[in-house]
Amino acid sequence: MYYKNTRILPMFKNYTVDKLNTAHHAEILNVWELSVRATHHFLEEADIQVYKILIGGEYLDTLKLFGIKHENDQLLGFIGISEKAIRLLFVLPAAKAMGIGLALVNYVYQHLHVNEVDVNEQNVQACNFYKHLGFEVTERNVTDAIGKPFPVLSMKIT
Repeated sequence: MYYKNTRILPMFKNYTVDKLNTAHHAEILNVWELSVRATHHFLEEADIQVYKILIGGEYLDTLKLFGIKHENDQLLGFIGISEKAIRLLFVLPAAKAMGIGLALVNYVYQHLHVNEVDVNEQNVQACNFYKHLGFEVTERNVTDAIGKPFPVLSMKIT
């Protein structure tokens, strides 16, 4: 993983990244929903419910999932990947700016060579986060994966 100018991905804290499984799905979905409500202001309630059903229904089963937990065993953030791409990365709003997203991206980059991501263009925080890490836009789609009018940027570290 690269920062734009330094080609280093510093860690703010030495987090332990754990593999997650189906037993964690309810907790993952909770983190997802809380994070989406805090960051995806462009979504209506009906949109959130549609995505929640899709993600909780089958999508989580298709991903390799990893997470970081608090010492009290609460899931603070998770990442879901397939192939060489980040498909989901969400952090509890109360745990933002603690380096959790950074640690998760660093983990999948170093251990699984993941270097791609699709991100909602309207989620400015996420776009800036990935750009800060050295991801560059390679493509823009005017709709998301299910055809809704939410532009998606495909990004990659080259």
